Amino acid sequence: MLYRTYQSYCDRLRQDIYFLTSNGRLSEHLVDKIILQLNRVYPQILTNKEAEKFRNPKTSLHIRLSDLISHLQKKGDKHCQEFYRALQINAEQLYNDLPSRKIMSPMFFLACFSVAAGLAFFMYCWNSDPKVIGGAKKILGFSPIIIGRHVRNICMVYMEDTSRKN
Repeated sequence: MLYRTYQSYCDRLRQDIYFLTSNGRLSEHLVDKIILQLNRVYPQILTNKEAEKFRNPKTSLHIRLSDLISHLQKKGDKHCQEFYRALQINAEQLYNDLPSRKIMSPMFFLACFSVAAGLAFFMYCWNSDPKVIGGAKKILGFSPIIIGRHVRNICMVYMEDTSRKN
């Protein structure tokens, strides 16, 4: 998807829960660090009693992590946001790999536009049919959004000059 509507942190956490709780993604040490950060840096997010519950080594890591995420979702968006902040601080690569963060970048858009502009130039240079040239002009006519007014003007003047010669 190129454009993504706003998602609350709770919605993002719902989307990421399977990724985060799958085996091997988060180590016990990393989960403990996140819980301690939420407890010590943001005591309003996790109380001491809650932190002890989620750090209990007698309970499996998967259950503790699932319970922690459910607990944070019940408390609201601010709590889920702080979980993401703690995850980013303690496991930046994992944070960057989250499914909710996989959106197409502006570079992808620019690459697609470059291909379209290249095709327009190719169509113009290799085909003398006036309908094709008009199509190339239409594509380049929208180019000021990306490549700027001056470059667009140069391209349009070049196209008009060469179309007058034909």
